[in-house]
Amino acid sequence: MKGLVSVCCFVSLLLLQATGEDEAEDVPSALRDKSHIEETLRLATDDKAGDYTAALQRLRKIYHSAIKPMEQAYKYNELRQHEISDGEITSKPMVLFLGPWSVGKSSMINYLLGLQDSPYQLYTGAEPTTSEFTVIMHGEKIRSVEGIVMAADSSRSFSPLEKFGQTFLEKLIGIEMPHKLLERWFIDRADLIFVVFDPTKLDVGLELEMLFRQLKGRESQIRIILNKADNLATQDLMRVYGALFWSLAPLINVTEPPRVYVSSFWPYDYAPDTSRELFKREEISLLEDLNQVIENRLENKIAFIRQHGIRVRIHALLVDRYVQTFNEKMSFFSDPELVFKEIVDEPDKFYIFKSILAKTNVSKFDLPNRDAYRDFFGINPINHFKPLSAQCSYMGGCLLAKIEKAITDELPALLSSINSDKQPGLSSCEVTGCGEKPKNRYRKN
Repeated sequence: MKGLVSVCCFVSLLLLQATGEDEAEDVPSALRDKSHIEETLRLATDDKAGDYTAALQRLRKIYHSAIKPMEQAYKYNELRQHEISDGEITSKPMVLFLGPWSVGKSSMINYLLGLQDSPYQLYTGAEPTTSEFTVIMHGEKIRSVEGIVMAADSSRSFSPLEKFGQTFLEKLIGIEMPHKLLERWFIDRADLIFVVFDPTKLDVGLELEMLFRQLKGRESQIRIILNKADNLATQDLMRVYGALFWSLAPLINVTEPPRVYVSSFWPYDYAPDTSRELFKREEISLLEDLNQVIENRLENKIAFIRQHGIRVRIHALLVDRYVQTFNEKMSFFSDPELVFKEIVDEPDKFYIFKSILAKTNVSKFDLPNRDAYRDFFGINPINHFKPLSAQCSYMGGCLLAKIEKAITDELPALLSSINSDKQPGLSSCEVTGCGEKPKNRYRKN
């Protein structure tokens, strides 16, 4: 069992909430057995911290030596506005909780962390309560951290939030606490995204439509939770389940719909005459999903950096092609502004994108939007960039060769070394009989 989770203990779970919270209920007196939470999440196991730290340092070195120089040379961050810091490379996995107010997000977090009826529980009530963004993470003692402090700390992954201004940071609050789940453990940086609904007041309105537009491209990480499911009879619950998919179908344009978990996530016993066994198995499946984020955190981090490197390489190839075309079309009597405008406005006329597809192993599905480069070159004059052939040095080598080596050799080799260290073990699904093991979205079957 320890071999299966040998690199899990130094990862924190970050639970973020985007809107207000839970509705007051008639609280039952009987508490539910929670032993399956620790068993499914393997909270009692120990990990090999040295192996995990060494792999992260290797990943950080590859990024700084092979990918970041290309980012800086061709100003990739000004195209995508996504700068990867050291804090993000070494950061803990992040789980994002989204949904309307009073659907049970705070109650669910209180349940998972055992905070119910403690001085540190997230407040719940009939009105919108936790209306700020709340980040819960591991710490040696219980304390709150202001958003401006979190954004200023380079060791955390929240420094990019400063671009949203001081008003937003005032709505951001962090809570540190010594909890085993947090010790083991925003949209662009979340590893898992839970969208929570209350089946008794299902409403997919304008706000949720805007939310799912923001989640476009992250469908593989979305999970739907129908919380408080024991408040409905089985027949009514089936109707709500169907209505939910009918409402979400236009918003999630993917072949495989997101996984839906149907249960009641709070510490009290299920309502009588409800599908207790179903709800218990659904809860265990959700916990397995959380646990896989922990177990695959390093693989996912390596895959994320490699995907980022591929995008940086494509951007550099495109800028290089724009620069070459500009230099070819310029003559002694040419107006640089008119030549530049024609190339940027009509890139297909000069085969900018088609030449990249023809001469490199780039997929057409990975090419960025053409219009993005009109804005990019609007603030970055084309004569400020050197061709890729000029981005070489005697000691440092060529930028293109280094990033291609990282993408094709170094990062896959690092990923293989992580997988080879893993030993097969007995999953908690086999122990508890949850009957479903979540997919690793980065691993091809």
